[in-house]
Amino acid sequence: MGRPSEAAQAGGILRGNEDTRQANFLELFFDLALVFALIGVVSRVVPDLLSENVRLRWLSLLYTVVLALPLLWLWTTTAHITSRFDFRNRWIQLLVLASAFGLLIMTTSLPYAFVARGGAFAVPYVLLHIGRPLLLRTMLREHGAIRALYTRRAIWSTASAVFWLWGAAERDAYRVALWSVAITVDLVVARFSWPVPGMRRVPTSAWAMADTAHLPGRYQQLLLIALGETVLSIGLTYTAHPATIAATTALVITFLSSVLLWRIYFYRAGQVLAQAVGMSSNRATLGRNIGSAHVLMVLGIVAIAAGAETVLAHPGGRTQPAWLLAILGGPAIFMLGRIRLERAVFNRLAVRRFVAIGALVLLAPPLAFGPPLLAAIVAAVVLLGVAVADARHAAGRPLEVPSPSA
Repeated sequence: MGRPSEAAQAGGILRGNEDTRQANFLELFFDLALVFALIGVVSRVVPDLLSENVRLRWLSLLYTVVLALPLLWLWTTTAHITSRFDFRNRWIQLLVLASAFGLLIMTTSLPYAFVARGGAFAVPYVLLHIGRPLLLRTMLREHGAIRALYTRRAIWSTASAVFWLWGAAERDAYRVALWSVAITVDLVVARFSWPVPGMRRVPTSAWAMADTAHLPGRYQQLLLIALGETVLSIGLTYTAHPATIAATTALVITFLSSVLLWRIYFYRAGQVLAQAVGMSSNRATLGRNIGSAHVLMVLGIVAIAAGAETVLAHPGGRTQPAWLLAILGGPAIFMLGRIRLERAVFNRLAVRRFVAIGALVLLAPPLAFGPPLLAAIVAAVVLLGVAVADARHAAGRPLEVPSPSA
């Protein structure tokens, strides 16, 4: 795992200013598990999305959210641990490796997520979200404020564990409902820094950043992982299908859409995340807003990947409403996250992104009467319009400097 730093050997655990600002090899190893996880989510929901059962097609969209959010939340909390603490500390390395293994076990349960193996999904999640704060508490005796923060996290994780484990003991709709409640509790209480009645609020935020570059870099990598998953999923699916003109067109459209999403994200808010954090007067608030924006964008990308596989399986014929929601809703969700990111980085609302969402909504009814491939082409054209509008807005102007909202 590498030799501990002098600070770690002396009992230090918090990340120092001299520490590397880039992701270390252990974090990149953890990201490999996330690639497997996102592919697993898409592979799990696509068969239901293609089902002849109308109810199951609509439920598959809910399944996407219920399964993807816990995996993304586990990645997010792990990224905050490695951002706050010295990654050369052996205990921190152990936590990251345990998180990677937990993510792996959760992913192996995805094909049976709502009919069996509920424990394989819920138990690792619960153990990590309770066990990691408790372990960190034992190493934070000299940092009372941070220690209190992880105490509150452990308390709330224990409370939500009731719904996670109860859901694991149920099946089908009951499990979906209980896990929906559980992940909602986890995200809502995190938004308010895990308040506990009777416990005094501490000045340290759960979203604080040790430096200006590490966590923004991790979020940039998260977006690239999600985009890479889309390309990988559609590539594997295309390999298993006959190379017809329609299938090849779907492959090209998906790849071009991924390139456009990359362009829309990085130019320019995604490119200057670290600079925005450095200029912010409230890094904790900015970090929280950036985190929620990236989760939204990744959810959109996962929906796009599911929609792309649907198009590849049925490029012709009439588009089913649930398919259309994945094909057009994915880009719309991505745009909502991108709007939130631009609001955080530049303190403004980009009208052209609202126009894109409006166009996707208005085009949905007529596209319902056409083939899925046409819907995918239209979605790509809307993304192209946003990318071109961004380029025209920046043409002839100096590179824009962030003006963070926090």
